[in-house]
Amino acid sequence: MNGDADARLSSSFRLLEQSASTIAQRTDLLFTAMLVLCGVMALGVCLTILVFAVRYRHGAKVERGNIGRHLGLEIGWTLVPLVLFIGLFTWAAHDFTQLYRPPANALPVYVVAKQWMWKLQHRNGRREINELHVPLGQPVRLVMTSQDAIHSFYVPAFRLKQDVVPGRYTGLWFTATQLGEFRLFCAEYCGSEHSQMMGRIVVMQPAEYARWLGSGAEQPSLAQYGFARFRELGCSGCHAAGSTVHAPSLRGLLGRTVHLQDGRSLVADENYVRDSILLPRKDVVAGFEPVMPSFTGQASEEDIQALIAYLREGAIE
Repeated sequence: MNGDADARLSSSFRLLEQSASTIAQRTDLLFTAMLVLCGVMALGVCLTILVFAVRYRHGAKVERGNIGRHLGLEIGWTLVPLVLFIGLFTWAAHDFTQLYRPPANALPVYVVAKQWMWKLQHRNGRREINELHVPLGQPVRLVMTSQDAIHSFYVPAFRLKQDVVPGRYTGLWFTATQLGEFRLFCAEYCGSEHSQMMGRIVVMQPAEYARWLGSGAEQPSLAQYGFARFRELGCSGCHAAGSTVHAPSLRGLLGRTVHLQDGRSLVADENYVRDSILLPRKDVVAGFEPVMPSFTGQASEEDIQALIAYLREGAIE
């Protein structure tokens, strides 16, 4: 009995938690390198202290007063650790920036956090609550915002954690490398039921995922819903191609450089579109008057995400 228990314990032991995404593998490699480097440095310091404590102990017959200067040794113990730790920092900074540079073919998933649940929507309009189904080996891009407090999207097996903030969009991407179910947590205290704000990510074979995605109730895609809201909110009256109103063109907007009235320039992203809808006087396009009304209270977070999906499709009328 004891032998079987020991065998089960040894087979289940992992130095690191389960790694189920490409980002997790790079994070684990970085962590291991940092652990080894820091361990070697700490061991070197401890051994040096031990050697000096023994060699120069009280009563030992050693030279104590004639301490020469060894410039090469001083430069070595200063520059070698410096170069190693700068290299580690550069490696970590590179991997961190890659989290926010999704591949062009990444599947977009729109996430709205609220007390105390995760609301997720796929490009074809299929919705989920506290669950996210994704295909194996396919990059997935999360575009996230909060409806109330600050939340934090945390998947330990993917080594992903990103704050989800009200009033703006945050995002990251991942590629799952293992089939199965993986826990999703909110890692930021967000109220009395924070500990219950949990979910799961289900990784499926691409063919199985395609069947699942198309098996839901018939509903318009996110871009189609965005088109409907584009007309219902009156956006088409000014921004449609045939409009007589002098308004900025929205065709190919996302990713385009926009020149503003105050001389600034920025690249249009999800946050720019959101601000333009809710805070239209914040970033006025050069050559246009600030006459657009605010849609605060008229457009929900889901509406704005649908409008962004419609703009991303490039199907402006």
